[in-house]
Amino acid sequence: MKLFSKILAFVLLLLTAVGCRNIHTLTSENKRPIQGGAYEVLVICNNAEWESPLGAALRDLLEEPIEMLNQNEPLFNVLRITSNDFRHLLVQHRNILKVVISDKVEQAQIVAQYDVDAAPQIVLTFQAPTQQAAIEYLAENGASLVKVLEIAERNRTIAYAEKHNVKVLNDIIAKQFDITVKIPKGYELRSQSDNFIWASYEFPVASQGFFCYSYPYQGKGSLTADYLIAMRNNFAKRIPGPSDGSYMITVEQIPAADGIGILPMRPLYRPVVINGKEWIEMRGFWDVENDYMGGPFVSYTTVNDTTNEVFTIDCYVHSPKYGKRNFLRPLEHLVYLISFPKSATATK
Repeated sequence: MKLFSKILAFVLLLLTAVGCRNIHTLTSENKRPIQGGAYEVLVICNNAEWESPLGAALRDLLEEPIEMLNQNEPLFNVLRITSNDFRHLLVQHRNILKVVISDKVEQAQIVAQYDVDAAPQIVLTFQAPTQQAAIEYLAENGASLVKVLEIAERNRTIAYAEKHNVKVLNDIIAKQFDITVKIPKGYELRSQSDNFIWASYEFPVASQGFFCYSYPYQGKGSLTADYLIAMRNNFAKRIPGPSDGSYMITVEQIPAADGIGILPMRPLYRPVVINGKEWIEMRGFWDVENDYMGGPFVSYTTVNDTTNEVFTIDCYVHSPKYGKRNFLRPLEHLVYLISFPKSATATK
């Protein structure tokens, strides 16, 4: 197995085993703070490689459009410089990918380092004997490369929430749903009712929001796509829109491209495992009934074995003028800040 694969397997195993507790591996009190924006990658690559098929392969990988967003947004914003320009504040960038093509290299591999010149920083060195070897390596391991960068960004969100969270809101959610959670600073409670809590972080140009809800678990039928969408719409009605009588709904159909007729629009539905627990992830779009407002959402649903209830945290973004990625990503990380009490018996 290639060195990067071994390193990646170890990193993923460590993250799975200890969850948020391994944040110290990405931080250091003795390091300078990182530079650069969230989901920004500084690629150090000379012109010959960057203008070749290898550069195109790297761009295709890192700038792949994110699924289920209202407009085309890449996984990462890529900033490319040459090795001669890598100095001053650039060495403190949060995500660095160094590309080295040399006949002195025996095989293609990626080596990960953390907190080299700043914290919490990840520095990846991608080396290969030839451009073709590098391209073939990316074809096989590109998804793992993206995953490591995404984990680094996620861990920064988690580390912030561990230090700066809203205790009052944490306690309200914990009491309502019999869970433990740490909601990052900035979110405020908007509404609370039976089996339902809504909170949001309001910006001048956007809104990050989430709502949690629960209902009795009645077997696997409680976790089907149709049932989850129906329950989402049932609870989303409690989130009011900007005008009287308006409320949030799930987009389930869109106009055809030719403007004639209506096409079905289903949220993406897939099982995922987060911190060792099974969840159902749904991604789609929300709209407002009786008004004009909408955006993307992502929800995570599981069974609380202690209460024998289905629990969902549903996260949404409203950002009509600006990109949605950097508002939605931190919301996706909230599920990693949730834990459930131990139960002697399982419901599934």
